[in-house]
Amino acid sequence: MGRRNKAYFKDLHQQAYDRLTGMQAFGESKKEAVANGTEKDKIFAFNTYKSYWKHTKYFIKYIKEKHPECTTLKSAKKYANEWLQTRVDQGLSAWTVQLEAKALGKLYGISPDDENYFNPPKRKREEIKRSRGDRVRDKHFSKTNNDELIKFCRGTGLRRKELQELRGKDLVPRAQIEAEISELQKIPEEQRAPSVTKRLEMLQDARLFPEEWFIHVRNGKGGRERLSPIIGKNAGQIIERITDTPSEEKVWQHVHNCADIHGYRAEYATAIYKAHARAIEEIPYDRVNRGTGRRYQSEVYTCRKDEAGKKLDKAAMLICSKALGHNRISVVADNYIRGL
Repeated sequence: MGRRNKAYFKDLHQQAYDRLTGMQAFGESKKEAVANGTEKDKIFAFNTYKSYWKHTKYFIKYIKEKHPECTTLKSAKKYANEWLQTRVDQGLSAWTVQLEAKALGKLYGISPDDENYFNPPKRKREEIKRSRGDRVRDKHFSKTNNDELIKFCRGTGLRRKELQELRGKDLVPRAQIEAEISELQKIPEEQRAPSVTKRLEMLQDARLFPEEWFIHVRNGKGGRERLSPIIGKNAGQIIERITDTPSEEKVWQHVHNCADIHGYRAEYATAIYKAHARAIEEIPYDRVNRGTGRRYQSEVYTCRKDEAGKKLDKAAMLICSKALGHNRISVVADNYIRGL
């Protein structure tokens, strides 16, 4: 065995790195971890790990500059909230500060309900800057030269990374989906592996849409797999581009950095919502409030804050969230559905 060098010690950077990398649980079930109480010490998605590590390094830099006497994570912990407050004072967005609070919460095992957890400013919809109005970067993006890309995004709703990874083999017709559903349903339910059940549910989600062609997103946000319908008047052009791409080649060799991908994704979401939404007055009053005894529409979502009072069809929101690769309809209301 080699001799241990007692003069060696890990600096803050290495301590934090070891701590976060030791939490990596990519591919594991978060649901199971929550059930058995081990989720606190695990990071389930690579992108989450990457974001936490990025902002943790900012914290380590602050400690080295302002509190150089701290040489361990334990001794630096008491300055976590001090650093987060400086980030607020610097004018960083509520989204960024909340992310940094989560990163340090994960690093130190501090849960949001802990009394020592930093309470960042609340997120406000009206403060969202992304994809709202003209931006400086728009001057460097020609809508004419990128017309096909824009139409493609508006008709598929893909994220930037999903666009960059899209390949010719990822175009799927409805007939292929139905054939696979039939094959999987032949397996007795009690004999289906969890992976088979999960895939069957994804395939059956395609039945929510009337479209005949779908894009198979193999690795979306959080590693989720989905089928997104190709919609709109440019669907034929989109399908043609994918079919003209060899199976293993990328459909888009380059996605312009200044393309407003989130904005096009919001247009896609809004179009899907409008196509499936019922008139609010036509949705039945199907539940009774236990307190007041008044009947109400359980299938109606009431927006809050700056859009307080606006009502949306929950069923249409759910269909929209399936197309986008989200699990919560509130995300659709807060970030995607616009102009209603």
